[in-house]
Amino acid sequence: LLLLLLLLFQIPYMLILGVEPHCRCIETESRRIGPRIAKFELISANSHCERLEIIATLKQSGKEVCLNPEAPWVRKLIENMIPKPRLPSLHPLGPAPPGES
Repeated sequence: LLLLLLLLFQIPYMLILGVEPHCRCIETESRRIGPRIAKFELISANSHCERLEIIATLKQSGKEVCLNPEAPWVRKLIENMIPKPRLPSLHPLGPAPPGES
C-alpha cells in the first residue's frame, strides 16, 4: 500500500517537471523525410528510457515523428547538428604582421 501511494504521488510530480516516465518513441521511421522537418529534439538515454530518441516535428502538420537513430541519413543529420570545435587561427612562424600583437 505504501509503495502504491508513493507511486501515485511520484507520477504527477514527474509530469509537472515535464519528465516522461517511459520512452516517448514506440516506433521509429527510417525513410528520409529531411525537407519536411521543422525542428527536431534529441533526447539522450536516461533513467526512464535506455535508448537515444530523436523526435522530428513536421512543418505542415506539426506532427511528431520518431526517427531511427541508426538510419544513415539520421546519423548525418545528428553529425551536422553537433557544433564542430573551431581551431584558433595561427600566425606562421616569425614576427606578427604590423598592427597585430
